[in-house]
Parts: sequence; structure tokens; C-alpha cells
Amino acid sequence: MGAMTAPTPPQHEIRALHTDTTVTVYQAYSPSLGLPAARDGRFPPAWKRDRMTWIKPSFLWMMYRCGWGTKEGQETVLAVEITREGFDRALAHAELSHYERGVHPDRAAWQRSLRRAPARVQWDPERDLHLNRLPYRSLQLGLAGDAARRYADEWTVSVRDVTPLAREIHELVRAGRSDEAARLLPAELPYPAPVVPVPHASHRARSGPDGEVLAGD
Repeated sequence: MGAMTAPTPPQHEIRALHTDTTVTVYQAYSPSLGLPAARDGRFPPAWKRDRMTWIKPSFLWMMYRCGWGTKEGQETVLAVEITREGFDRALAHAELSHYERGVHPDRAAWQRSLRRAPARVQWDPERDLHLNRLPYRSLQLGLAGDAARRYADEWTVSVRDVTPLAREIHELVRAGRSDEAARLLPAELPYPAPVVPVPHASHRARSGPDGEVLAGD
């Protein structure tokens, strides 16, 4: 008998490194902001609490977004451990980042809901070690207003600089040592989240050429 193939995860499932009380998400910043955050274990005053910030539970999706920490302004990759209470609160009050016929009564209703929502949800194609898209989605969670401030000042438990880890994994992938690289990946397991907004089965969100939903960072 041939080797068994692992089942494909559900199309919309949150997978994350988590404990009983925390969940780890990833962001990438310039060294001038990322290094002080990692040093102090919290975001510095220079971190803009009045703008939307996007957090990613998927390490490999973050690597896709920041080019393994090589893109300008994203050279420092942070693993931010936040409280599950805060993460769940944001998810429970989130809205989809785009209008979805069949999910929302009409575009005006979606816009009203979006204006009230402290968080917004996007589902982008998950990535493999070579950053190729996979046939299922990964969560991005955008935090604005009070949610962004709480994320920075209340929900954050620790901030770690994982840029060296990103570089080590990338070098192993480039050397063709994918098995070794895979063993260094964070253990991201299905996360038992509250109800999370998901697109309709026929979802056709505005997306880029490789399937990424177009939105801010």
C-alpha cells in the first residue's frame, strides 16, 4: 500500500500556535520599530495605535507577505503572543473585509456593519514552504480603533524577534532540505475559535494574481 495522504484542512479554518491562555500571531516591521518591541516585550510609543494593523496566525503566510524578512520595512519578523480572550473578542466582533453577496443583505448593510466592527477578517490562500499557494485559506485579522489599542497595550503577553528562525528555515528550503525546515516550523494546530465570518461557498473576492485578497498591511 502507498503512503497515506494527509487530509486537506477545511477551506476556512484558523490554525495557530496556541496554549490554554494565549495565541501567537505574526507581524513584520522595520528594525527601528520591531527591535525595540522585541527588546521590551511590548510595542513602543512609536507604534501607531490609531491605524489598522493586520495580524497573521500563520507563520508561512507571514513569510510570504514579508519575503522571509527581506522586504523593505518588513525586515524584523515578530511573534506576538496575545491573550486568547482578546483574540476571541476581536473575532467575535469582526466583519468580512469585503462585501459578499449571499452573506450580507446588501452592500449598504455590509458597509454599516464594517464601520461598527473593531476588526475585519480576510481569508487568503495558505502557503507551503516554497510559498506556493495551497488549496485552503489562512486567516488575516485586521484590528482598528479600540481593538488595535487593546492589542498593543492590553492583550500582548510577549513579543519575540523570530527573524533568525525565518532566515534559518529559508536557508534550509533553498538548500533543498525541506524536511529539516519543516521540523523548525511553529506547531500550528486548529484553533477553537468562536463564530468567525467566512465567505459564501462561491466566494470570488477581489484578489491579486496569486489569490491574495487585496488589502492593507
